Amino acid sequence: MSKIRPIRQDEKDLIYFLLQKLNFDPAKYPFNNEVDEYEDGKMGSISLGGDPNNYAGDLIQVEYVDIDDTPVVITLTQDIQGRLLDLDFWKTDFSKLLEYPTPDKLIFGTKPTED
Repeated sequence: MSKIRPIRQDEKDLIYFLLQKLNFDPAKYPFNNEVDEYEDGKMGSISLGGDPNNYAGDLIQVEYVDIDDTPVVITLTQDIQGRLLDLDFWKTDFSKLLEYPTPDKLIFGTKPTED
């Protein structure tokens, strides 16, 4: 079930941060002030507008470790017109997201293993 609501500032901050990591100008990737919240906000995924059938790929994927030590994969996607489509969260144990990630807690690429 989905829920339409105003986008929160922490969601905007995360989207802008991810776009800047891609060296994309956030002004060229506008999104609606209202978002469609997936699964009643359980994991944090939101639709930024557009038709999910027009999915054209992932722009960036990062990881985050929630406060219960469960990994979360965060993906910013685009549609076939090059517009932002979703900010998707997948908590690997399918449990509720406990703390919304801030840019300083994101993990890019794989972490080196310790010997």
